[in-house]
Amino acid sequence: MPPSLKQFVTDGLAHLRRKPDIEEAEIFASLNTTLTCRINYTSHIPCNGLEEPKSLQTRGVGLRIAFKNGSGLKTGFGQETGSLTLDGVESAYRKAREGAVFDPDFHALPEPRPSEVILRDYHDPALLSLSDADLVDMGWKTINRALEEFERATLLQAHPPRSLGLILGGDVTLLQEEMAIASTRLRAAEDDTSTMLFASLTAMIEKMNGKGSGWSAATRLAGFDGSAGGMAVRNALRSAGGGTRVAGGIYPVVLAPQAVADIMSNVLIPSLRLDTFYAGNSAFQGKLGAPVASEKLFMRDCGNDRELTASKAITCEGLPTGTTELIADGRLVGLLSNDYETRRMLHDATARDKLGVDPRDRPQAIVPRNGFRFGQGGGRHHGALPSISPTNIVMGSLHPASLDEMFGMVKNGVYLGRIWYTYPINGIKAGDFTATVVGDSFMIRDGRLAEPLQPNSVRIDDSIHSVLNRILAIEDKRTGVILWAADEMFYAPHIALDGLKLSAIALAP
Repeated sequence: MPPSLKQFVTDGLAHLRRKPDIEEAEIFASLNTTLTCRINYTSHIPCNGLEEPKSLQTRGVGLRIAFKNGSGLKTGFGQETGSLTLDGVESAYRKAREGAVFDPDFHALPEPRPSEVILRDYHDPALLSLSDADLVDMGWKTINRALEEFERATLLQAHPPRSLGLILGGDVTLLQEEMAIASTRLRAAEDDTSTMLFASLTAMIEKMNGKGSGWSAATRLAGFDGSAGGMAVRNALRSAGGGTRVAGGIYPVVLAPQAVADIMSNVLIPSLRLDTFYAGNSAFQGKLGAPVASEKLFMRDCGNDRELTASKAITCEGLPTGTTELIADGRLVGLLSNDYETRRMLHDATARDKLGVDPRDRPQAIVPRNGFRFGQGGGRHHGALPSISPTNIVMGSLHPASLDEMFGMVKNGVYLGRIWYTYPINGIKAGDFTATVVGDSFMIRDGRLAEPLQPNSVRIDDSIHSVLNRILAIEDKRTGVILWAADEMFYAPHIALDGLKLSAIALAP
């Protein structure tokens, strides 16, 4: 094991520079550790409360190389898992050479941009030296917050709390990421260390037929308070009774933060990537700089805010992260990009048609701040090429409203708390999508939450254009939400819409 990843990539690049067939080379190394504390608590059946804590570690090296060739350059990628040695670099080099191909869209490896500041010393050292006892303590904090909420809410009921059958399931997860990168284009090797701490929990109250969800995220160990447990139990208590069904139709709705995040992640964000525009597949093709949403909405990707959970100092291309304004005053003003896609669009003769503007006139709209090698919730992975991914998506309004005010605007409608299986239909470009409402949802009557909605009894069948353009109000608070197998965070508010199409799901025979 080398003394540091930064030293390793420095030595690895020196090794590659001695190869006579290399024109350009990039070496990326990563070490990721995932620590998970599984929660499995039952109030009425003997249990341990917590399962044995688990850990998973991945490490390795990946190379991007432009090889000299008589008729141009051939580019190749090779990786070696589990090895951070020069022998591993040599193995990855051979794989890259064997798989090299001509790529007419490759112009150069990423190179530093002038006068950009890199975030430093932003992670919590306590999360890098977390002990097993600390991890278990976080699990019990989450359980205890759930039990406190449950017992407080059931004190006035006839049944003793334990007899109602409380079940808690979920996990507390800490992701520790270390990476380093060096290349023939960068001035020097760069490294980055980051952490993500989050919890998700589902609470079920068997005899009350109630089910609810909770989640939380933190940037500091000291800031973790187990609040996901209390949120899950509150939502389960609110949904007690099983719920009602709603007929299909167009309803005014309030989307809760999880529902907002799920729609944005699966439907909107793919259309805000530069590679999607290059392929002619965005729901906003040709609309860079044009109105695409209500003037109430802003959305930005904040990659270098030290107070946000998924911040990073540099991308997996060695470039500084930063803030990319995506939607401002309802206008599409920027796109997520990596270096490869930015260069490709700048060299594309049809770029104006694809974007709606000449990219050379709007260079700040396609700055490559989002080239990451994420591994589906497992950190930055050496075995992947850089693709385009968000970091912290922050949504809000310059003229927000309170949640109570939003319920008053809707007056009679539906509160959609938690959705899943959200995906585009008819392709990304159409903007149409569907999602199943699975919990934490209620009817809104006379500006107040009323009876719970029966889980899995209704789905959303509408378009992202309806969501963006039918906004009544946006909440003055934001909740951090991380979705399943994701490496990015959504800081999402409640959003009220004056209409959304819901379709009833037929009962099983």
